[in-house]
Amino acid sequence: MTATTPPPRLEIRNLVRRFDGQPVVDDVSLSIAPGQVTCLLGPSGCGKSTTLRMIAGVDLQDSGTIHVDGKLICDTVFRVPPERRAIGLMFQDFALFPHLSVGENVAFGLKGSDKRGTAKRLLDRVGLAHFIDHFPHHLSGGEQQRVALARALAPRPKIMLMDEPFSGLDNRLRDGIRDETLDLLKEEGAAVLLVTHEPEEAMRMADEIALMRAGRIVQQGAPYNIYNSPADKGAMAFFSDINVLQGRVQGALTDTPFGRFLAPGVADGNAVEIVFRPQHVSIDFDRAGKGPNPTIAAGTPARGIVQRARFMGSESLVEFRMEHDGQVLKATVPNVFLPKPGTPMWLSLRRDRCHVFPAKN
Repeated sequence: MTATTPPPRLEIRNLVRRFDGQPVVDDVSLSIAPGQVTCLLGPSGCGKSTTLRMIAGVDLQDSGTIHVDGKLICDTVFRVPPERRAIGLMFQDFALFPHLSVGENVAFGLKGSDKRGTAKRLLDRVGLAHFIDHFPHHLSGGEQQRVALARALAPRPKIMLMDEPFSGLDNRLRDGIRDETLDLLKEEGAAVLLVTHEPEEAMRMADEIALMRAGRIVQQGAPYNIYNSPADKGAMAFFSDINVLQGRVQGALTDTPFGRFLAPGVADGNAVEIVFRPQHVSIDFDRAGKGPNPTIAAGTPARGIVQRARFMGSESLVEFRMEHDGQVLKATVPNVFLPKPGTPMWLSLRRDRCHVFPAKN
């Protein structure tokens, strides 16, 4: 007997939401398995929170469907009420009730005779059982976030939706709270959809990233693949600083001061952009390659003049004005490397880390 593959815990198909006739969410589809964390990543205003609101049931799509465990819960005619969707919600402001104790907040909405016992067990899992009779204003921001997590998990939701839940936390606390939250969510086996505009947060937490722009998902995959194989220049730039060389294709090749680059699939005469990150630039004092950050560089070195150098904590950022066209390129070097402005140096590129994209008008 052949085992059947279980359906995704959460699946959305071709969701569209318009405001004043303009699509804010435009044909968005994704699926999440139990225990999987997917990050919906993108800039403010790209449609992330609107997508979350439709899944939660507090907003209604103009078209498309939403499914939980293979069962339809919402289309444009049929709609399961929000309270019956087995979906937990966490927001950046925590939304705790100030007039209820910590234990009462966690137990809010639970049924049964042992609501306090359930609240105490969950608070114990987040290390806050001793605050069960305190009020939210007695707690720090990180502690309130953990109470909000315990409250969201109390009904044992199949799906957890999280909208920028860590943005209100101090940077020193954020990493620890994120890791604790992720561990607890994995233990519960919920399918998690996390909305964030911070690439670092998505890379740290997600099993899969769905990169969103102007209402559409432009790329979806594992963090490593999204980072190292970007769909376009915009996807690459969202995760880090980039350098861009302009060129035009002739015979499937593009000439640059760093040598020729292949431009597969681009017709002759069309413009392309060669995009690379600052950490993939090698700096040398001379053309022989005696610089501070040797790499697997290839091709022709090009000379640049140091404009500025800054120490960033774990690395140094050096900006060069290139002699061939005056363009400014950035390079990063591990540790401290602060050459004086006006110093001439030779730059080479990691060919295996350069991406060639058709130029957009």
